[in-house]
Amino acid sequence: MVTVTVKETQKLEGKVCAPPSKSYTQRMLIAAALSEDTGKVSNPLSSEDTQATVRAITALGAKVQTTQDCWTVQSVSRLKAASDLIDVGESGATLRFMIPIAALAEGRSAFLLSSGLKRRPIEPLLRSLKDLGVNAFPKQIGKFPVIVVEGNGIMGGRTAIAGDVSSQFISGLMFACPMAQKDTEITLTTPLESKDYVRMTQEILVHHKVKIEISKDFKRIRIPAKQTYKQADGKVPGDFSSAAFLLAAAAITESNVTIGNLQYETFQGDKAILEVLKRMGVEGKVCPDSIEIKGSGGLLKPVDIDAKNIPDLVPICAVLACFADEASKIYNASRLRFKESDRLAAVHSELSKMGADISMDESSLTIKGPCNLHGATIDPHNDHRIAMACAVAALNAKGQTIIENAECVRKSYPLFYNDLAGIGAEIVGGKLVR
Repeated sequence: MVTVTVKETQKLEGKVCAPPSKSYTQRMLIAAALSEDTGKVSNPLSSEDTQATVRAITALGAKVQTTQDCWTVQSVSRLKAASDLIDVGESGATLRFMIPIAALAEGRSAFLLSSGLKRRPIEPLLRSLKDLGVNAFPKQIGKFPVIVVEGNGIMGGRTAIAGDVSSQFISGLMFACPMAQKDTEITLTTPLESKDYVRMTQEILVHHKVKIEISKDFKRIRIPAKQTYKQADGKVPGDFSSAAFLLAAAAITESNVTIGNLQYETFQGDKAILEVLKRMGVEGKVCPDSIEIKGSGGLLKPVDIDAKNIPDLVPICAVLACFADEASKIYNASRLRFKESDRLAAVHSELSKMGADISMDESSLTIKGPCNLHGATIDPHNDHRIAMACAVAALNAKGQTIIENAECVRKSYPLFYNDLAGIGAEIVGGKLVR
């Protein structure tokens, strides 16, 4: 267990680069594995979740050579069934993307379900795959809970699936169904949430010459059959989801901070953090490949935030709301109860420890700022975004905050504590390796 101590820090200054995008890295790896020949993914993120994706595609036959700045993916003419259980760690995205892809392989594959993944929804995806001619089901193999996928191809056809449970179900089908035997039509029975992640998947597919037709209202997706992925090298952009913690750190302190490696013109819904900061009165500037933030250290303006399309921003937005001069509300956040933790309950629990006036119901958080935060011992509930959010809150909390199990940030941002310290945060411990 790694323990990190974060001390109150009044001033931040300097420049740090945002880490590469986890979501783009995972999607680019999968598309490269499905393509002809060999492709390169440059500027990839090396984290627990992206390594889980590497394990999954290699288990189905692809070969990956890694260096610090470029991962080379050699595909196979046809995917093969995994000879052993596929360990995707705690990566829900890897599991949901790769289950449909495993259906394209010859034979039966099985995905190991970690304790965290067992509580995350998967049944809607399995039902849709059944509609499309794929037999995929939960099973116990010895002491291991798994999802078994009977391979040998996807028939295609029509299926209906909810759009408000996980956009990752939709992306998984979008990756696999272009290689189905007949055209696939997906009807969404509820409005799609986190649309930008589906747009991101479509962007990667188009880059590999795969056709996907999405209706303007996102209620229907049509995928032509028997397509071939064409190999196309790609460079991973910086990650707004991770950068949001650095941007918020600058916003609640006296600061002059530049976050590099951020291109605003990408399909990342979490760039909405910039709009949130603007509404809260934070002075910032969007540059071609960076974001500049000047924090005054004073109180922010309150905001009400619809979390429907930006669930990953909820923990850090709750922290920002603690430093507003009136109450803020974050709503439409019920999906957060099925993340790495019950993220609504975890945010409520840990910020309450620090003295936040925060209340919770089934789908929302209300924070009555300004809150006089103080140091506390934080349990991040094995959730990388809870650990990072509380580390940021600690910068403007009296005393010092101890974050237990701080290594959980390896899931998405292994160098988080290093980078935060690099712009002036007083941090003891946490120099995690990649």
